[in-house]
Amino acid sequence: MLSISRELHDKIVAHARADHPDEACGVIAGPEGSDRPERFIPMMNAERSPTFYRFDSMEQFQVWKEMDERDEEPVVIYHSHTATEAYPSRTDVSYASEPGAHYVLVSTRDPETAGFRSYRITGDVITEEPVEITDVE
Repeated sequence: MLSISRELHDKIVAHARADHPDEACGVIAGPEGSDRPERFIPMMNAERSPTFYRFDSMEQFQVWKEMDERDEEPVVIYHSHTATEAYPSRTDVSYASEPGAHYVLVSTRDPETAGFRSYRITGDVITEEPVEITDVE
C-alpha cells in the first residue's frame, strides 16, 4: 500500500494538471529503506509530449545523485496520462527500473477529476496497490 500525505498527493495532481496537455513526471524521495514519500521533486518531461514521458538524462543524474548524498531513494515515481486511464503502458513497464518504488499514474483526461492510482512494477508484472491519503505530513 502507498501511504502518502494529502499535500504530496495534491502536488502531484497540480503538476499533472499544470503540464497538461503534455505528460508530467517526477519523483518523491524518502529516507532509504523507509517507504515514506517526503520530498517532492517535479521533473521536466524531456519529450514534451502528450503521449510519452522521459526524464531528462542530466536532470535525472542530478536528482539521483542528490538523493544518494541525502541517503534517500525514489519512493514514488510519478507521471500523468493525458488521454487515457491511469494504468501503466507497455512503455511505462519497460522504463520501470526501481523495483522498490511506487509507480503513481494520474489521468488528466477529465479536467474535473484526477484518476490517481499506484502500482508496483517488477519485470513485466503490474500490481495495483491501495492508496491511503493521510492528513499527516
